[in-house]
Amino acid sequence: MRIGIFDSGLGGVNVLSSMIKKYPNNEYIYFGDTINLPYGNKEKKELLTLAKKAINFLIKKNVDIIIIACGTISSNCYSELTKEYKIPIYDIISPTINYLTNSNYQNIGVIGTIKTIESNIFNIPNKNILMKKTPNLVPIIENNEIEKKQKEIIKELQDFKNSDVLVLGCTHYPLLKKIIEKNLKIKTLDMGQIISETINLTNNSQTLCELYFSKIDRNLLINISHILDNNYNVYLK
Repeated sequence: MRIGIFDSGLGGVNVLSSMIKKYPNNEYIYFGDTINLPYGNKEKKELLTLAKKAINFLIKKNVDIIIIACGTISSNCYSELTKEYKIPIYDIISPTINYLTNSNYQNIGVIGTIKTIESNIFNIPNKNILMKKTPNLVPIIENNEIEKKQKEIIKELQDFKNSDVLVLGCTHYPLLKKIIEKNLKIKTLDMGQIISETINLTNNSQTLCELYFSKIDRNLLINISHILDNNYNVYLK
């Protein structure tokens, strides 16, 4: 099976990694729209335009399904995209909400982009939800400054020290998992891991991993090497 995955940049590579670990023998085509990063502060009309360009690109690559590995697109555009395209499209947030709804977690923290938090998509009935916009974290991750700005990251997330679990509501954020759990003693929830457990795929005999980006720099290549263990090729789209 050929699986298409897209995001605004590096973040969706975390989702790609989770999918490969769960279903290693498949063909993965990834697109990161790094030239238009970040998506989190863009209006819905522009988000739809960017999402359609990504989907059209993946369709031309003959993928069988598409995973929206972007919290902002998932929370703001998923309904419209599924109505426009016949190809099966999965969003990154719905499986996480289903998991939380059926969990024993009561005090749930959520961090995400401006547009994801403003969508109120994580407003789950009968749960105490504390949400916070954390747009400053994405450039820290993209610029490979996590260690350098560790104190700034922890200060940003102090509000969640009494939460039962912290939802990493942007696919960039799993790269902060170790720092958050070590310093704040909070369990984190990775949406990429959840969707990999939710989607039911068959494994093929052929393994392929191609990553396309609209802009490539040294930090991006370094970060990808930290996330992916398998063989992959990177291309400029």
